[in-house]
Amino acid sequence: MTEMTQAYEAVTDGRLLRGARSRQTIARHAVDVASLESLDGLSLGRLAHDLGLSKSGIQALFGTKEKLQLATIEAAGRAFDEAVVRPAIAQAAGLPRLRALVERWIAYVDPPLFPGGCFWAANLPAFDSQPGPIRDALATQQRVWRGLLADELRHAAAGGDIAPLDSVRAAFLIDAVLTASNTALRLGDRDATETVRRFIDGLLAPADPP
Repeated sequence: MTEMTQAYEAVTDGRLLRGARSRQTIARHAVDVASLESLDGLSLGRLAHDLGLSKSGIQALFGTKEKLQLATIEAAGRAFDEAVVRPAIAQAAGLPRLRALVERWIAYVDPPLFPGGCFWAANLPAFDSQPGPIRDALATQQRVWRGLLADELRHAAAGGDIAPLDSVRAAFLIDAVLTASNTALRLGDRDATETVRRFIDGLLAPADPP
């Protein structure tokens, strides 16, 4: 490899790295915007104005609005995993992890990680009747989240920490109550988080002693 080739590759690698960082910065800001105005509120021009960048530069990084929306969903998922899932996974499987997931979710919306509260609550209703890649990406995240809750419910029941239950149905109920609490918090109901905790306590009835 010649010195010229090495120099060229170093410059190219640097540009790629800067491009990747720019994508992450733009996508993370897009998450904040979409949490307030939904993914439909995103535009290359809006982000360029907000971040003091050129529209053509953002278009070069994302291409189309749909690709920007998908990158935004991916960025929201990474932020959610870091704030909610990863800290909870450090707890023991079953009831401790389940309660940690709920508490981390509450902390994710109160105070909110994103300005508009839960990203998924803000965007699923806007796309649930619009088949395509955006709805698929949003629905996948919801399925993964509910699946995680159901897994921990099964572990808790199998370990005798809670009474046997339908883990899929219970995960659906927990997700629904959490989503409702997000709406309540946005409307100023400061009792919403305690309502969630009381519901969880009622749902997770202890197993009968042997």
